Amino acid sequence: MNFDSYLPYYTINDYLKKEFGSKVIKLSLNAGFTCPNRDGSKGVGGCIFCSELGSGDMASDIKGQIELLSKKWTSNKYIAYFQSYTNTYAPIDELKEKFYSALKYPGVVGIAIATRPDCLDDDVLRLLNELNRETFLWVELGLQTTHDKTAEAINRCYPFSDFDKAIKSLSASNIKSVVHLIFGLPGETKAQMLDSVRLVCKYSPFGIKMHLLNIISGSAITSLYPDYVPFDSMDEYVNLVADALEIIPPEITIHRLTADAPRELLIAPKWSYKKRTILNNLYKEMKSRGSYQGFHL
Repeated sequence: MNFDSYLPYYTINDYLKKEFGSKVIKLSLNAGFTCPNRDGSKGVGGCIFCSELGSGDMASDIKGQIELLSKKWTSNKYIAYFQSYTNTYAPIDELKEKFYSALKYPGVVGIAIATRPDCLDDDVLRLLNELNRETFLWVELGLQTTHDKTAEAINRCYPFSDFDKAIKSLSASNIKSVVHLIFGLPGETKAQMLDSVRLVCKYSPFGIKMHLLNIISGSAITSLYPDYVPFDSMDEYVNLVADALEIIPPEITIHRLTADAPRELLIAPKWSYKKRTILNNLYKEMKSRGSYQGFHL
């Protein structure tokens, strides 16, 4: 184990500090895009766990994010993170204008783009290649699960084969990829969740983002799976995350291990807003095991 922080896993914060020489703040942005799973081209309503804001309830514009986050951290370096909805699903000229406008903002040292694997056509890949040559870039692929049966249940509206094609295309262009997984999706066992982690790691992504399913007011899951609770306890979730970290190669950056959701919208699990407590308990669990990221590889 050779991680820079005291944590037993390789955080994106550690990576960015080494890359840029100081703390880098990620600005969660809502650029006003939509999604093919909302506008009818592939589906309507989005994935069943999505809120009305496309899982970007904490996102805003650059100025608003800087004002908000400057109260917590002192830094003048930022990653513009296009978070809400599908951020490669728009005319190429619009994408280019919004991405480059963000990069011109004082202090922005790079860009992160969250999207769906089925929204990376040739024009988009050319734009991403251009950005990758000019700035620090990663592309976040919203996979959630490697199991197509689960994908159908959550209304993801694309098969795993689309992810396979997308991540290979990004890798061929030396574009960093970050894969988003959600634990606790309806019908999935612990073994299946860990199988998703193992399979994703075979693609050697730059990073992995994992968090538990949050049941949010207004999302379709509340009517499709009434009274569903993803995990019976915080300890159950913490143990699962520890197991997952132990099978992730130590060079893969960890972008998230729990989720943020506005408390006024959160239905379940009731404890999931306690982000600091979850992370502290994870640290204690891994310390008690004597384990770390990649321990079982």
